[in-house]
Amino acid sequence: MLDPALLRSRLAETAARLKQTRGYALDVSAMEALESTRKQLAMETQELQNLRNTRSKAIGQAKAKGEDVAALMAEVAGLGDKLKANEQALIEVQAKLSEIALLIPNIPHESVPVGKDENDNVEVNRWGTPHAFDFTVKDHVELGERHGWLDGDAGAKLSGARFTVLRGQLARLHRAIGQFMLDLHTGEHGYLECNVPVLVNSDSMYGTTQLPKFEEDLFSTQVGDSKRYLIPTAEVSLTNLVRDTIQEADALPLRFTAHSLCFRAEAGSYGRDTRGMIRQHQFEKVEMVQVARAADSYAQLEEMVGHAEKVLQKLNLPYRKLLLCTGDMGFQSSKTYDLEVWLPSQQTYREISSCSNCEDFQARRLQARVRNTDTGKPELVHTLNGSGLAIGRTLIAVMENYQNADGSITVPEALRAYMAGLDRIA
Repeated sequence: MLDPALLRSRLAETAARLKQTRGYALDVSAMEALESTRKQLAMETQELQNLRNTRSKAIGQAKAKGEDVAALMAEVAGLGDKLKANEQALIEVQAKLSEIALLIPNIPHESVPVGKDENDNVEVNRWGTPHAFDFTVKDHVELGERHGWLDGDAGAKLSGARFTVLRGQLARLHRAIGQFMLDLHTGEHGYLECNVPVLVNSDSMYGTTQLPKFEEDLFSTQVGDSKRYLIPTAEVSLTNLVRDTIQEADALPLRFTAHSLCFRAEAGSYGRDTRGMIRQHQFEKVEMVQVARAADSYAQLEEMVGHAEKVLQKLNLPYRKLLLCTGDMGFQSSKTYDLEVWLPSQQTYREISSCSNCEDFQARRLQARVRNTDTGKPELVHTLNGSGLAIGRTLIAVMENYQNADGSITVPEALRAYMAGLDRIA
């Protein structure tokens, strides 16, 4: 969430910036009215507390002199009732302010281009040249159905639409891709491998901003008296590792990675990409998370994007890098790069990684802090996250870019060690 100071002392400026960049209309009048009420209640509460303390002291003094204290005691009792009512009213006003604040998106970094949607994203660069096939290419569904390796019907039978069963060598290739990514990030990029829960509590979802705004896109379950949520990405679990902690400055940046199942209801996707594995309710991803000092976070973002790019480069998959505009960024992001991989069957680039700097937007909810070495006081960290990469989409890219005329698939050299030396699956 945003710094409360922006919503108190710079409300009009903040509202204008949100409108310009995000198209988000902040109800300034409602915020001003609530803030005015909050200030008034806070002042009255303080005055009542001071008056009650003064009268209580007077009761003690009167008792010591043997004077009648009935009137003073009645006054103090009345003050207590008023104070209790004021405190409750203050809690309610603060709750309303918090409800509004939790739904306000992050303010984009000044380097982010202003735009309405994906058409206004800026292409930064391209890597690799799409392969020119001398035969009619197949999409990943056709390639996968050849031996029953990719079975959407079985997935639908077991769970419903947007679930898929992988079998045989294709399932093995999928596993190999995840192992390769983890080994790369831990061995060359300095991430600490973690194995994290995929079922988390509401505090964790609030911490990384999935709640309350995106609850309809989450799968949830009831565990006893508590609600639990299936994670949409391991970003949730990894970032919450630093919730309610104070890190020492020399420990940062922290780099975490995890291979996990991910679950997305995607209530607002309206049937897009229903064919095959591009958009699934259950999928696997290798996630990267960094926790950094504020002064270092944008350098860390560039580093993280480079780590995601390295996966694609080692697999020799053509891709392009985009800087997302303000209208296409995620709710919690201050700056985001997307990597899009080339899919021959669609003759276009499709998203395979998104890397974002959230600055202190998540950290404020998480109370994730670092101790300032000069002052000794705790300050909010900056949190970053990125796909390193989405495994299913990487599998699709490998299948399509490495397909052969007979329907077999050449195994990329970087993956052969994970496939017992196989250079082709057929």
